[in-house]
Amino acid sequence: MIKKFEIKSHDGPGRVGKVDGELTPRIFFKRDLKIAPNEGSSYNVDREIAEFNVAETIKLAQENVEDCDIAVIQGSKYIDLRIECLKKLEEIGYNGFIIANGDALLTNPRELVELVVSLKKEAKKSSYFIFSFTELSFMPILTYMGIDGFLADSANYYSYLNVLQTPTKAYDLNTYPIYEDISQKELEKKNIENMEFVIKEIHAHMKNRSLRNLVEERSATTPQNISTLKILDRTCMDYLLEFTQLF
Repeated sequence: MIKKFEIKSHDGPGRVGKVDGELTPRIFFKRDLKIAPNEGSSYNVDREIAEFNVAETIKLAQENVEDCDIAVIQGSKYIDLRIECLKKLEEIGYNGFIIANGDALLTNPRELVELVVSLKKEAKKSSYFIFSFTELSFMPILTYMGIDGFLADSANYYSYLNVLQTPTKAYDLNTYPIYEDISQKELEKKNIENMEFVIKEIHAHMKNRSLRNLVEERSATTPQNISTLKILDRTCMDYLLEFTQLF
């Protein structure tokens, strides 16, 4: 069996930790990961479809465990199916997980909070979570909730939409020509650079015990962001007090 990523727990979200020797959170590139095949689906599907996809995902993960080090948590909008998927994947031997349907979750703050917090509570301490899709302004609060990494693919996705990602805002360059005549590859590079900056920004705030300050600052950037923080504070205060740095 190939060597799994080694994780040193940061004793909960909002604390500095390491995955494979690197500080978390960190950026993951798909080309560097051996992701187990999985059966994906849309977020809002009938339960029967979600159950089938979870069963197939677990089967494929079991068949490919010798060659893969990352599994995907399926289950669509059903929290119990997501937890079931996580538990069975951990039993197989995986400790790195990509949370599927990240784009849909960002538009459903209540379900985003419930899912991430539930997975963190149920997971083994050695397990770590990678968010599949994110806007840069969401990265601090996702880290605050316990996400350990982010796929770089979102930078590529936004470059094809001609959208520049910055720490506080996404700019459609067709409407806001901040960069004129920029190629798709050049825009992808800038999005990656800005993503790397946000990671460094998060690390600095974590070390200075001020991640909560950064989260509150970024919460004003989008309605979904501020809703996520309000829901997190209102429904998961015990979790925050136990695992995170409030200030």
